[in-house]
Amino acid sequence: MEIGISTFAETTPDVRTGKVLSHAERIREVVEEIIFADQVGLDVFGVGEHHRKDYAVSSPAMVLAAAAPQTKRIRLTSAVTVLSSADPVRVFQDFATLDGISNGRAEIMAGRGSFIESFPLFGYDLNDYDELFDEKLELLLKIRASEKVTWKGGHRPAIQDRGVYPRPVQDPLPVWIGSGGNQESVVRAGLLGLPLVLAIIGGRPTQFAPLVQLYKRAAAHAGHDVSKLPVASHSHGFVAEDTELAADKFFPSTQYSMNILARERGWGPYDRSSFDMARSFEGALYVGDPETVARKIIHLRKRVGVTRFFLHVPVGSMPHEDVMKAIELLGTKVAPIVREEVAKWEAAGEPQE
Repeated sequence: MEIGISTFAETTPDVRTGKVLSHAERIREVVEEIIFADQVGLDVFGVGEHHRKDYAVSSPAMVLAAAAPQTKRIRLTSAVTVLSSADPVRVFQDFATLDGISNGRAEIMAGRGSFIESFPLFGYDLNDYDELFDEKLELLLKIRASEKVTWKGGHRPAIQDRGVYPRPVQDPLPVWIGSGGNQESVVRAGLLGLPLVLAIIGGRPTQFAPLVQLYKRAAAHAGHDVSKLPVASHSHGFVAEDTELAADKFFPSTQYSMNILARERGWGPYDRSSFDMARSFEGALYVGDPETVARKIIHLRKRVGVTRFFLHVPVGSMPHEDVMKAIELLGTKVAPIVREEVAKWEAAGEPQE
């Protein structure tokens, strides 16, 4: 069971002081968070790609590369790379470069993204939303499979027997599919034999179990070894020494950010009762003391079958020292509990979903 952190490097106002960090300040904080996550024994760190004022990172590979030489074992991934509006050649080159710097610890999490700002920014038509992702994923996987590439599509100039360099340390370079729970994307990942990341940020996480089973059936149908295909969860949360302290610290910035999205997307307002319901044992928020968070992750592993868990922290802007403490507790307290429990299941041969 792999456990790690993901971040979108938000630069929303601090709800206590109103201060807004510059993009440069927040990027430097994220680099510190990656280095610290490695030091406390976490397995993976993911950085999201966005192209709007309230998020600091448009190039996850560059931020991850800044931390790579100062880390030893943690895996470094985008979360996600917005592949639909990116050039797959450049994406592969950037992450192959990161793979070289980190000596084989880079990963790509490819997705459509939850925002659309990158499409007009890079000159793409939203009417081609689905076609763009399918075509660019096809090209990315073709580059991954072969040093020399010949390819033709409908939204990018053709490539005729051209080499793509550098080549990564890992062969193949890991490419995961990020999904918000869309059945089509889950089936696509299974048919292609690619690892799956589910954004489980609302409702009851156990409701995602049928999607995982659908993914595995699609993979088996295509002839892939299902036992070698990991499934990850990306879920909001926060760890503190005390559960109520964790909730009180995490709620204000979460409410602020969720209400920005609510206004943009026509959702209802996010209040404390919604938050408290989501942090119940069956809810999608992993907020509490180390034991509470560990037991929820174990429950997710057993009921849904995830083999990697991303704690997405912060949501909105929180004091850097609070985020660093949450990372410390996740690595030194939560992860050992989860790993010990999973090791017991495996030793006993107990079935898992």
